[in-house]
Amino acid sequence: MKNISVSQKIKILALLLILSIFTVISISIYLNQKNVKDATIINIAGKQRMLTQKITKNIFYLYQTRSHNFDEINGAIDEFNYGLKTLKDGNEILNISIPPTNNIDEQISKVAILWAEFETNTKEFKSALLNNDFGKLNQLLNYFYESNNSLLQEVDEVVTLYNTHFEEKTTFIKNFQFLAFAFLFVFALYALIQLKQIEAHAREFIEKYKKLGSTEISQLEPIEINSEKEFVEMAHDMNCFISKVNSVMSYSQTALQQSEMASKKLESLTEEFADIIDELENKSEIIKQIDMSEDIAIESSENLLKTTKKLNDLKNQLDSLLQNCGNQKS
Repeated sequence: MKNISVSQKIKILALLLILSIFTVISISIYLNQKNVKDATIINIAGKQRMLTQKITKNIFYLYQTRSHNFDEINGAIDEFNYGLKTLKDGNEILNISIPPTNNIDEQISKVAILWAEFETNTKEFKSALLNNDFGKLNQLLNYFYESNNSLLQEVDEVVTLYNTHFEEKTTFIKNFQFLAFAFLFVFALYALIQLKQIEAHAREFIEKYKKLGSTEISQLEPIEINSEKEFVEMAHDMNCFISKVNSVMSYSQTALQQSEMASKKLESLTEEFADIIDELENKSEIIKQIDMSEDIAIESSENLLKTTKKLNDLKNQLDSLLQNCGNQKS
């Protein structure tokens, strides 16, 4: 991630972290809601088991008492039919879906077949009881005595299959949450490492920048940075400045050397003119010409000395530039 800027790197890390947390929380909430629905389904399936016993018990009670009050048995039958339909086809009101596996669906179908016969015989029992058909009643009682356990076992198998399925889902949820939190921990650790690297690169740049303050201006060297985009750009700008300073220093040094050489040549030329003057001291016109040349040479020498002095001042100012920057930082 060195080719992107520090701000972009931080934004990407923050965005990925937020998305990861949001995804984990959303999936966890969804799975927990599914668990609530699963508990409702288990409750309905378990109640079906209780209703078969309630109906059978009420049938034997009505036979013994010869009572014609079928309210309790009718209510149990209606409730069993409602629960069976909910398990088989789902229920939009309760937000319950169809059976999640083929095994559960097949087992519910077995219960539905047994229940259809059971319900039919229950209706016949009520009719026989109202008509006092004891032969039919005895026959039906034998049926309920024998079939009750079969229906109970099949309903109990539905409950068992649902429990097994939901336990597997619960295990999956726990494993998912464990892996998700492990991923978040690793990702947070990675983000921390990236931030530490950014901090280290910033310190490296600052240290190299401060090092310029303790370096002679004639010994400035380019800053080498291989990190984030911002630090590379700042180092590039600083290197441009250093290059310009080195160029000015080189130019001033060359000009100073050339001026010193010109001054020495003028001094030598002046001495030669003095020798010529000694030889031609009786030739006034020539002396006059030479005096004018000497004045020009002296004036040129003085100008060169002034130029040399200004170049020396420029060099001194450049030498103190870095020292002043260091004093301002401290």
